[in-house]
Amino acid sequence: MFRLWRRPKGKPGEWYYCVRHNKVEEGPECRALDRLGPYTTRSEAEHALEIARERNEAWDGDPEWNDRPKGNPPA
Repeated sequence: MFRLWRRPKGKPGEWYYCVRHNKVEEGPECRALDRLGPYTTRSEAEHALEIARERNEAWDGDPEWNDRPKGNPPA
């Protein structure tokens, strides 16, 4: 039988954070659209949302990567 959906494969020791289920998983269990990672440790994956928030704030404040036209506030 032909299957279109395949279980995601990962390496042992790779940690992900699933935003759909709000849980840490070793190796990808959920689809890529729903997960952040890979992270090298479980602790990093547990703080995935904080890491993403910090990175977004840093990128939003970086003048070399700010692609919004001047004078327009963020949406």
